[in-house]
Parts: sequence; structure tokens; C-alpha cells
Amino acid sequence: MKPQVLIFDHEASRYTEILAPLLPQLDFLPVTTADQAVAMGGKAQVLVALAPYIPARLVEAMPNLRWIQALTTGTDNLLTNMPALKPDVLITSVRGIHGPQMAELAFLYMLSLSRDLRGMIARQTSATWHRTPQRLLWSKCCVLVGTGAIAEELAHRCKAFGMNVTGISNHPRPIADFDEVLPRAGLRDAAARADFLIILLPYEASTENLIDANIIGAMKPDSVLINLSRGRIVDEEAVLAALESGAIRGAGLDVFATEPLPPENPFWHRDDVIVTPHIGGMSDIYTEQVLPTLIENFRAWLAGRVDQMRNVVRSAK
Repeated sequence: MKPQVLIFDHEASRYTEILAPLLPQLDFLPVTTADQAVAMGGKAQVLVALAPYIPARLVEAMPNLRWIQALTTGTDNLLTNMPALKPDVLITSVRGIHGPQMAELAFLYMLSLSRDLRGMIARQTSATWHRTPQRLLWSKCCVLVGTGAIAEELAHRCKAFGMNVTGISNHPRPIADFDEVLPRAGLRDAAARADFLIILLPYEASTENLIDANIIGAMKPDSVLINLSRGRIVDEEAVLAALESGAIRGAGLDVFATEPLPPENPFWHRDDVIVTPHIGGMSDIYTEQVLPTLIENFRAWLAGRVDQMRNVVRSAK
């Protein structure tokens, strides 16, 4: 009997259409809802899904589960909020594919907040001809908190705009397109120089509220905070207080401690904030971006070569 692979995603049928002919040793089960997944996953050994959307009841309904291939970089919910997940279940991610879309969203924030895009659109609506000097990204200091694959993609694009790039890392080392990489102990000093402070860290115990009132308080009054990682890394109350007092000029926020962001949250209604609904990792070619990792990992898994699999987050014990 072929090993069963449960694919739980809105594009599950498309993944199956591409993967099944390439991997005839496997039986693919495409589903689009959690109820379907629970109903069909009882015999499946592999689960392919967006990690944040894997409910605990699905894991509980898969007693034969041996491997989760997350369709995301983040897998923190699987590691911290999944008591039914057995310790011998292998977990892999698709880390490394999100650089283009995340970098472009960072530039959407930087350009929109620098050039007052919201004001431009309002003046267009009222047919108001209003000319002011335009704030440039050229020569500005961009501090990237985190120096992983996404940060490397963003740094490369920042240099094309003539920006200065500083990285903050627990393991500082020279990296292409970074002017300097500093240890995390240097975060406050770097924040004080930043025109744009961009958060690109994974969430873990050591990064919870890392960007707190102390760090935000060091930022310049004309600086912008951008969070593309996880909401709980940034103290949202401190961000709001800094915006209200004019201690920083604006914020671009794609992630929040509570998602969806409640309608009553004041971030929705501020002219100096751009709110997006956790879309940083999304793209119109996501399937094409993910497939090379999936194919390589399936082939290695079938061959019993777990050591050759990409992005192993947790090895089977």
C-alpha cells in the first residue's frame, strides 16, 4: 500500500496534479477544509499544509503521522501549541522562498510612508494640486533585525536604492549587501540611527517583546518601524504610544499579537500606519515557489535520506 500524503490547502488539487505524476510511489489526498482533512487523514503518514492553519484536532486525527511538510517558514505553533504532536514526527518548512514578496512589501511600506501615498490619493480624490519636496530612500539607514534569507533579499534591494544597511544578529558575520552586522546587544544603538527599523526575526521565547519601549524610545522622530515577522516580537502598546507622541513618524505592520486584528484596534484608523493582513509571505506564484522544496523533500524521504531534506525544523526522534 502506498504511503498516503494529505495535502490541506486551497491549492491542494493543483499540488496533487503536479506531484502525483512525479511521485507515483505516493497516494495524494487533496483537501481544502479542516473538516475534510480530519475525515480523510486517519491513514496518512504525511501532512502538507500551511502550519498556522493546522488545527490540533487534525493532528489528533492522524495517528500514523510521520512527517509534516509546512508550506510556511514559521512552524512555531506546531512546536509550542500542539500537545498531540508526537516527538517522533519530522517537521520541515519552506524557508528561503519568501524573500521576493517580503522585500517588496517592505518597500511598499517604505515608499508609501516616505512619500505620503495616502495623502497623495486623498488630494487626487479632491482634485488638489499640492507640491512638496519628496523624501528619498537614497542614503537612508535601514536596520534589519534578523539576517536570514529574507533579510538578505531585502538588503540586496536596499543597496539598489542607495540605502545603508545594518543587520542585527545573534551570530554576526559579514554578509553580502550589509554594510555592517552587529550583535543583538547593539540593537538599541542601531535603532537610534535607523530611518527604517525592520523586524525579520522568528518568534521564540528570546524574541518576545524584543522591540519594546526601550528600543522604540531610542528611534528618531522621523523614523519608521516595520514588522514583517510575528506580532508578539513587538510591544504594540509601545508602538502606539510612540506614534501618538510623535516619537516616531510611522509604522508598517503586517503581523499582530491578535489576528485578525480587531476592528476596534487603533492601528486601523491612524494615517501614520499602514496595516496589512499578514500577507507578507503571500504571492501570486506561491505554488511555483514551494514546489522545488516539496519535490526534493519527497524524493529524499522516499529514499530514507532525511539528512538530505531541506529545512528540517525538527528531526524524527
